[in-house]
Amino acid sequence: MNRKKLQKLTETLTKNCKHLFRGFDKDNDGCVNVSEWIYGLSLFLRGTLEEKMKYCFEVFDLNGDGFISKEEMFHMLKNSLLKQPSEEDPDEGIKDLVEITLKKMDHDHDGKLSFADYEQAVREETLLLEAFGPCLPDPKSRMEFETQVFKDPNEFNDM
Repeated sequence: MNRKKLQKLTETLTKNCKHLFRGFDKDNDGCVNVSEWIYGLSLFLRGTLEEKMKYCFEVFDLNGDGFISKEEMFHMLKNSLLKQPSEEDPDEGIKDLVEITLKKMDHDHDGKLSFADYEQAVREETLLLEAFGPCLPDPKSRMEFETQVFKDPNEFNDM
């Protein structure tokens, strides 16, 4: 399955989920195979908190080095926050938000988030699961997707 087919099929489920393809394409070959597709849908529709934490962390770790750096946080927050007209430089507000986030989530105080830091913070406050932007479907989108797909699964054979 290529990127366009995946996006078309999952539009309802993922309308707020950026970086979906990267999260599903586990072997980074530019295609989502059947196993990756099934795993991704399973996670989206019925995933445990542990599975969702791993998925979100991988999505937020933009360069795949196993950490979420200040630069990655800045980039994701800048792209996910609504721009408000103000006299203050918006980048300064985002930099402040990155520092606040690090104080809350960086438990080993090394200036970046490891999975252990992220996991501990999310277990303490589950709202931090998508701290850097939406990457999981909301409950309403999940229900719409299930209704659409399970109503007539053959509808997608000709995609």
